Amino acid sequence: MVLIVFPYPSQMVPKLFKPVKLTKLFTEFFESEKSSGIILIGCTLFSLIATNSVFGDSYLHFWHLPVGTQSLEYWINDGLMTIFFLLVGLEIERELYIGELADVKNALLPIVAALGGMLLPAGIHLLLNRETPTQAGFGIPMATDIAFALGVLALLGNRVPVSLKIFLTALAIIDDLGAVLVIAIFYVTDFSLLHFGIAMGIFAALLVLNRLRVHNIWFYPIPGVVMWYFMLQSGVHATITGVLLAFAIPFGSGDEQSPSYGLQHVLHKPVAFLILPAFALANTGIHLAGDWYTSLSSINSMGIMAGLVAGKPIGILLFCALAVRLGICALPGDLNWKHVTGAGLLGGIGFTMSIFITVLAFRDPVLVQQSKIAVLAASIIAGLLGFVVIRMIKPMEIDPENELLR
Repeated sequence: MVLIVFPYPSQMVPKLFKPVKLTKLFTEFFESEKSSGIILIGCTLFSLIATNSVFGDSYLHFWHLPVGTQSLEYWINDGLMTIFFLLVGLEIERELYIGELADVKNALLPIVAALGGMLLPAGIHLLLNRETPTQAGFGIPMATDIAFALGVLALLGNRVPVSLKIFLTALAIIDDLGAVLVIAIFYVTDFSLLHFGIAMGIFAALLVLNRLRVHNIWFYPIPGVVMWYFMLQSGVHATITGVLLAFAIPFGSGDEQSPSYGLQHVLHKPVAFLILPAFALANTGIHLAGDWYTSLSSINSMGIMAGLVAGKPIGILLFCALAVRLGICALPGDLNWKHVTGAGLLGGIGFTMSIFITVLAFRDPVLVQQSKIAVLAASIIAGLLGFVVIRMIKPMEIDPENELLR
């Protein structure tokens, strides 16, 4: 890991911000993601153990049982995960309207960080895999798993400044938005303009309902399901429907009477404790043969691991340092560059989104398995490094005379 330090004059050191007051919904979101991260770890371990036991074939066969015209795994990845993306979209919407991203100055730092944390990992993978059959995997190391990253952060307890929780959450949310755009643009198969046009027509109709102040939440899910069907038929991944639907649902003032607030509140626990665990169980059934570690030396695996473990923290730290150096934005007063480094490392926990993009990027089962192994290995390393770095940071001291960080 490379630590990049940009010294700058003392007058540029940001003064302490006023104490940040976390909203009830943010606290609820953080707690749900923290608990979900712990459950995801358990589900992943169970899936790995089950797959590599005498019941391995039966376990894998279960996820491929036909449900209608498709497998159970398909309905989880293309159906239930749409609800996950709906929740992500609602959180993005809230952050943009009244959250950390609503204020341009506050939003700039996590936006810049997310850009660095997406571009450099993708660039590393492309550099190693350019013009090869695994080039399509460039999107895999771009993602950050909110649940796992916040889960690790929560293990550090009161040592974590409030601003770091907000920074990492905002970064991960923007990162998810970037992943959604990458999926929509680069992972399209057999595109149908007709079906896509119908899906977008339904989306436009929902936006009209929103503008007409139709706040009855039940006017939105049924057209949303129809939109999901046509998006599925269009070749654009159907889970994108979740994000579009989120922005069609009325936000209002964002208070507890808001349809958006109510739906987000309802979805937290089902997504955290049912949908994401089901996704983990269905997609981490990785058979570890005796020489499984040899796959980590392939250019695709090296691109994934280098992107997540090195590209993420370096990209986040480099872009943030340049932005602060240029005066575009400033660090919150209770953070320093070690905090940013730790957050960058936690950003390298790809897991859910990285595995999700893996399934879209490759069709070869062997390549998918190898990529999943690389994602898991990189996520473990990044999580441990991030934990250690933040754990070693001493509480920040304040000079009472000038209120500048020492």
